[in-house]
Amino acid sequence: MAKKHSYRFNPHTLSYERVVVTVRERLKKISFTVAFGLVIGVLFTFLAFHFIDSPKEKMMKRELASYKRDMRQLNAKMNRAEEVLKDLESRDDNIYRTIFEVNPIHTTQHQEYGRTWDSVRNFSSKNQLEFTNERISALESRLYEQSLSYDKVYKLARTQKERLIAMPAIMPIAKGQCQLVSGFGMRYHPVLRYSRPHTGVDLTAKTGTPIYATADGTVTEAGRNNQNRGGYGVICVINHGFGYQTLYAHLSEVRARVGQKVKRGEVIGWVGSTGLASGPHLHYEVILNGKHVNPVYYFFNDLTPGEFEEILEAASQENQCLS
Repeated sequence: MAKKHSYRFNPHTLSYERVVVTVRERLKKISFTVAFGLVIGVLFTFLAFHFIDSPKEKMMKRELASYKRDMRQLNAKMNRAEEVLKDLESRDDNIYRTIFEVNPIHTTQHQEYGRTWDSVRNFSSKNQLEFTNERISALESRLYEQSLSYDKVYKLARTQKERLIAMPAIMPIAKGQCQLVSGFGMRYHPVLRYSRPHTGVDLTAKTGTPIYATADGTVTEAGRNNQNRGGYGVICVINHGFGYQTLYAHLSEVRARVGQKVKRGEVIGWVGSTGLASGPHLHYEVILNGKHVNPVYYFFNDLTPGEFEEILEAASQENQCLS
């Protein structure tokens, strides 16, 4: 192939002259071209390194963005969980524990995690992860404490029903068939003729009037009393559990038998005047944890507020007991 030559017009000679390129000029041109190429290459490499992501960097950025999004969503869920937990803690302390007369959980056990996601939003991923882990640990601790609390409240709820069944709550004789004539406290004994503590109440009624168990329980004594129950005649003693016992004295006849399970409202005997009694009546006692308490306070299921006030007033009179 024939070598091409360059020509240029010479205005002085009015003719085209062949352009002769020297070796020096060729080297200079080549050097310029190479230098320009190097500059362009370096510039492109710089721009590519700083402004154009590699496939690996793109993947890492996508993963980082996904991680931050997940962290935000996780902390948002924890915010909602903390609100729900806070409500549960409030109900537990102010409702459930109040009903069952249990002290609230100590406030330090309800302590919320101090910082929020907004406070670490611009922190490094490492610091955000540490914050989230600490917050999860604090939330887990509160959930565990609340779980234990609800376990306790659940057990109390289960036993509360049994406790209410075991608590004396009615009059041992139907209120229309008896009259309270002597209350709880110091009373003059008509047979012994001196004042002594009256550990129950006396309800007058006709001989043979039914006597009812005032709560569920097990009969522990029935029949003619022993020496420890001096003057009580025919008695019936019921153990109701939870520290409650009731005693029914001066019965004409006892229906219940030792070891028998009885229900509230079940007939256990009939009114009489056995033992040291001045007339037919029922001497009724309530014992709580080994101590005698005023039985009048355990008539609440049978009486209206007005009737309760009347019987409480009658029971407070310092008069003569019947036994």
